[in-house]
Amino acid sequence: MSSDFESYEQDFAVLTAEITGRIGKVPKLVGDEKQQMVANVEKQLEEARELLEQMELEVREIPPQSRGMYSSRMRSYKQEMGKLEADFKRSRIAYSDEVRNELLGDDGNSSENQRAHLLDNTERLERSSRRLEAGYQIAVETEQIGQEMLENLSHDREKIQRARERLREADANLGKSSRILTGMLRRIIQNRILIVVLAVIIIFTTIVAIFFSVKGR
Repeated sequence: MSSDFESYEQDFAVLTAEITGRIGKVPKLVGDEKQQMVANVEKQLEEARELLEQMELEVREIPPQSRGMYSSRMRSYKQEMGKLEADFKRSRIAYSDEVRNELLGDDGNSSENQRAHLLDNTERLERSSRRLEAGYQIAVETEQIGQEMLENLSHDREKIQRARERLREADANLGKSSRILTGMLRRIIQNRILIVVLAVIIIFTTIVAIFFSVKGR
């Protein structure tokens, strides 16, 4: 399971490196080359999102006791993905403004205020997105902790049930042992009584024999 995660991890690292390089090239290109580069980056970002989804599924399949390390790495990758998307948005805004300026000529200079306002709104959206992502991560971690607690409680319940079964077996064995010991004590007492009775009979018989022997003389 972890081998699949690491394979996706390597693919993600290679893909994000390529995306970073291409995002840096977008402002330097013009015309069709820039449009093609933007389309390529959009396609690669979608591939990166799919890789993150696959990695998330793999993490859910990892045993709870080993999941913490992978969850931490996933948070780091999601933060990296958010940064790439933010960089790409800024690059696209710059690209859109440049195209508009090329079409409008000098009139494009009047859009500087609009551009600044748009950048400000974009930053606000990014901050809101990061807050939502942090809330989602907290919810996921809370769910994982809850699952781990439920699993631990289930294991503890099984242990308690096994302990109860052992106690019942021990009680049953003690009951059998008690009955056996009681029977043995009864037999010992009966044997002692029998010995005492036989001793009394022998002594009495001996005394009677001596008495009649002496009387006969």
